[in-house]
Amino acid sequence: MKVFRTLSAAAIVAGMTLAAPAAWAQSKTIYIGMNGGPMEKAYTSQVLPAFEKANNVQVTVVPGTSSDILAKLLANRAHPQVHVAFLDDGVMARAVSLGVCEKLEDSPVLKELYPFARMKDDVGAGVQLGMTGIAYNKKLFAEKGWASPTSWLDFADPKYKGKVVFQSASSSTFGLHGLLALNRIWGGSEQNVEPAFTKWPSTVGPNVVEYIPNSAKISEMVQTGEAALFPLTPTGVADLQDKGLPVAYVNPKEGPVLLLVDVCVVKNNPDDQLAQKLAQFLLSAPAQEKAAEAGKQIPTNRLAKMPASMQQSLGNIDDLVHKVTVVDWNAINAHRAQWDTRWNQQIER
Repeated sequence: MKVFRTLSAAAIVAGMTLAAPAAWAQSKTIYIGMNGGPMEKAYTSQVLPAFEKANNVQVTVVPGTSSDILAKLLANRAHPQVHVAFLDDGVMARAVSLGVCEKLEDSPVLKELYPFARMKDDVGAGVQLGMTGIAYNKKLFAEKGWASPTSWLDFADPKYKGKVVFQSASSSTFGLHGLLALNRIWGGSEQNVEPAFTKWPSTVGPNVVEYIPNSAKISEMVQTGEAALFPLTPTGVADLQDKGLPVAYVNPKEGPVLLLVDVCVVKNNPDDQLAQKLAQFLLSAPAQEKAAEAGKQIPTNRLAKMPASMQQSLGNIDDLVHKVTVVDWNAINAHRAQWDTRWNQQIER
């Protein structure tokens, strides 16, 4: 079996931009863009080797955030350096609107997915199910004698003053999800965020000790006791628990917000047949079971089984998916720039 390699964007640009697409196909190397860290480790160690062995192909991971990967796809439209890409659902909506993804080939595996995981016209599909809910510091809650949180409105409870950590809605999907969840409770929608921006300064705002650009700092802030309450996913909480941190996840009674990681076959990629085959493999139950075992990735394939520990923590996934809030990414992306400016000027000023 061949060995996976991870390359930086700079290395790929330096070594591959001059190579003809035919040379890529002949080398039987396929490039996949995805988040680095735990996701990359899970896929390269447990999921992708089966595809590599079965197809006599080398898989090279190009790590980066969804925004980074989309930027690479746009910069190399004519001769893309990535065959298949993992993108967060909000970024995937932008990628599709910009025409960098092609339709997935019809396959029985598509019918095994939860309906919301199939994008319109099958131009992409959810490969990992996530949901943004409430995470909290169990140690701090026990010390304070606080009951576990139950609602998105807990972020506005005065008893948490100075103990809420919120990701920036202008740079983090988790922060944006939290903003939109509260906005809905206050009577708004993706077409009308006025309730959230109007109410935030007198409700959640006074409780926030710090707005952070992403979730990387949460680990440190839990250890120092600064963070009591923050938006996060079950997978994100599991990663913190693996580090020995006293955190727990709660699905708010109003419902968590759906967060999908989607897979996209890149248009004009140099080996479309192999790229389509890889996408179908990643959406299959066996591949998603491996991802669940190795990285606590929640399957989007209804036939995939999760480890007992995940089932115990998350409960019945079929029941849970009926409670998630699905946001309108087309509406969000149409107004995102204005929201980001308003957030930065009014909330994080």
